[in-house]
Amino acid sequence: MTVVHPIARAWITTGGTGAQNYDEFADDAEITAIIEANPHSALAIEMPHRAPGSLGRSFLDALPDAVARLAEAKADGSYTPAEQVVVLYRISSPLDEPAYGMFALVDTDQISTSADEPGLVIRNEDVFIAKVRERVALAEALGHLLSPVLLLQTGRGDELHGALAAATDAAGAPAATDTDQSGRTHAIWLLGPGPEQDALRDLAGGGDLVVADGNHRSLAAQTGGLPRFLAVITTPASVAIQPYNRLVSELTVGADELLDRLRGAGAQVEPLDGPVDVPASGGAVHIYLAGRGYAVRLPAGPGGVVENLDHALVERFLLRDALGLDPGDKRITYVGGDYPASWLTGEVDAGRAELAVLIAPVTVDDFVAVNLAREKMPRKSTWFTPKARGGLVLAELGAGPAR
Repeated sequence: MTVVHPIARAWITTGGTGAQNYDEFADDAEITAIIEANPHSALAIEMPHRAPGSLGRSFLDALPDAVARLAEAKADGSYTPAEQVVVLYRISSPLDEPAYGMFALVDTDQISTSADEPGLVIRNEDVFIAKVRERVALAEALGHLLSPVLLLQTGRGDELHGALAAATDAAGAPAATDTDQSGRTHAIWLLGPGPEQDALRDLAGGGDLVVADGNHRSLAAQTGGLPRFLAVITTPASVAIQPYNRLVSELTVGADELLDRLRGAGAQVEPLDGPVDVPASGGAVHIYLAGRGYAVRLPAGPGGVVENLDHALVERFLLRDALGLDPGDKRITYVGGDYPASWLTGEVDAGRAELAVLIAPVTVDDFVAVNLAREKMPRKSTWFTPKARGGLVLAELGAGPAR
């Protein structure tokens, strides 16, 4: 019996509703601008307090607006219903090989967060509980899930990749397409009950499923008591990991004092010549402050491989020990790989931040190995691309075991 199930009642976009997920932005003003440019974007439902006219209101206070927007979108034909479907998914661009996935529901009781906790779905990062509470409140208010958890099928990934490629090639014209901010085309096809759906669900649930994106959303499903959650199941061959960097808006000590504290903790600090970029490989991080760049090799600490990943060392030695900042401090912005190094250093030069921290990405193979060992990645250490698009496929709660 597979842990991957059809969506009992899905709502499929007819176009114009696709959106980046709520947590892909370094600046909340970008969310407002996107909603202003496209009020039909699912982002207006996912982040109602960032919509024009709602600024200054809390997330909870703005939830009635989200409910009204979803009802309006369903009424005006922006979404059309479908039952007992999985949804084939292809992301393509002129420069890259296509990425493949499948929208479906996955059993929440399969989520595992440690080696002694059974389950095929491996969640792998610490989370910020306030974000989880928002996702729970949104699902309860809407009665729908709009944004999928991205899962990597690690056991039968190659087979699934080939089967999804063949299925989309044979499926004819897509039910809908959407173009993201990077120019990628997101296409979807509905697949109803039958042997082909059964075979794909068996492949999709045929091994450990690692959370590549959506740790907060998966925990929200558990916290909210949902038997199943909305997911896009994809393959290791379909994704890459980009850098996940940090900006600090306000230092707690001066630039020279920060460098002295790092050296005092055993770090090697060397000035960089030329533009500051993301390191080509792990072992050292690049920082930019007060108009200068530095390569910083942080000291290895006690513990194993995970505890000594660059992201963990930055959190421990630079942010916590040297600056006295908790990972959830509002002065820290976690900036995904869609933003180039020049954008981060430009934020410092413009005075909107005082420190940029650039960290080499982990590899997909290392990520999978850490997760299969049931170890936990540091917070915000993996920025997978391409991202599954929100607002393309919605799962209605209360229409079956998803509620």
